[in-house]
Amino acid sequence: MRLLWITENYPPSPGGMANSCDRIVRGLRGAGIDVDVVHLSRRGTAQRVTGVRTVPLTDDPEHALRLLWTTLAPAIGDYTHIVAFGGTYPLLSAPVYAAWSGLPLITLLRGNDFDTGMFSLRRQPVVLEALRASAHVCVVAAGAVPLVNRLAPGTPVTWVANGIDTTEWQVLPSERRKAQQWRDAHVAPGRRTVGVVGQLKNKKGVRLLLDAIAAGRHDLHVILAGDLEPGVAEWLTAHPDIACTVLPFQDRYQLLSIYAACDLVALPSFYDGLPNVALEAAALGIPLLASDAGGLADLVDETIGFPFPAGDPHACRAAVHHAAHATGERLAALGAAAAQRVRDRFGVAAETDGYRKVLAAVP
Repeated sequence: MRLLWITENYPPSPGGMANSCDRIVRGLRGAGIDVDVVHLSRRGTAQRVTGVRTVPLTDDPEHALRLLWTTLAPAIGDYTHIVAFGGTYPLLSAPVYAAWSGLPLITLLRGNDFDTGMFSLRRQPVVLEALRASAHVCVVAAGAVPLVNRLAPGTPVTWVANGIDTTEWQVLPSERRKAQQWRDAHVAPGRRTVGVVGQLKNKKGVRLLLDAIAAGRHDLHVILAGDLEPGVAEWLTAHPDIACTVLPFQDRYQLLSIYAACDLVALPSFYDGLPNVALEAAALGIPLLASDAGGLADLVDETIGFPFPAGDPHACRAAVHHAAHATGERLAALGAAAAQRVRDRFGVAAETDGYRKVLAAVP
């Protein structure tokens, strides 16, 4: 089995999508599957190293994608499958390459491709064509399976949840000390910390959460770590009574000391896939205050955190209230259960096995 893997998200590109792509590729390679990655980069320069070819899209992506086929065609018969890993240009080009080569297309649909792509005048035809041209589609949220089935009735769809390697994802004593020092310097005694990590945008429910905190006047300190949308910054300026620290976007491993400073991590998304942040926080034993959007519903329940229906402001306020008034003992129990759930259900081995089974089922 040898895969031609086409993606816009791969290291050194930053972000959770690139981390997920790298994790899945490494898992499959570790399972003995050959994977040749084509990274359609919006910033990088053309280069080729073992197992990875970087193709810069620059200002002429149509030319770049057609030229790519010219270089792929002579050896395309060496592959058994073509895989599209999310993003507009992989979903645009991979179905064409699959049709021209006569190879089966596997589409790994990510949350944003589907949630917003289906309502984009530009992207909807691209997503629909990729779904309908695929021999198999994989989604990261169980709730997405029937939605994809209704749009592409003849295409098999399988839920394969995101995973995390808990053996390499741990907080070091030095990072715990750093976190405690930060709390001592910035958080008033007795305040509980709630972290929001990643893309700090309204569509991620950040304003929904902040409004819930403001309405309840809870004794909380909010940590916003990531790319801050202007509207959120304006909200914070208008609410100086909310204790809040804003931190810049940071590398995944730099976030460990930030996670260690959090009593809870909040994911109040209106819609989502299964964010790496949710698995990262839960794996570290941090309870989650989360909506039931996308794959969050597969992970979070009352056993490991404080779930609420996506987009429901009253339910969000109630969840914030319960989290703010939970005892330290209850938070510790929720955190321990969260870490156990990730180990049991969301490990890298299970993720890799899920994709291996899909590939094996597609001749």
